[in-house]
Amino acid sequence: MIVVKFELDNLRSAAYDGNKLVGMAEFSINDNVWTIYHTETNPSYGGQGIGKALIKCLVDQARNSKVKIVPLCSFASREFIKNIEYQDVKQN
Repeated sequence: MIVVKFELDNLRSAAYDGNKLVGMAEFSINDNVWTIYHTETNPSYGGQGIGKALIKCLVDQARNSKVKIVPLCSFASREFIKNIEYQDVKQN
């Protein structure tokens, strides 16, 4: 079973299959803005929605932390376009 965790110390959301890291969405912090600059999933785990879960994890944490997100990487950008419910955390 894939588990997605928010890891503030590593500046990422990470997906694990047991102890194996199988995906991550990395971000940087500048003031109250998180910039998602890289999203990656192990190709052998493709098609399971892991990338979407990684972005959703960051969106949920941003809401809890009252910060905004800049979806810089192409995958994050597409997820923000597809999911209008993410617009409340998007930095304009």
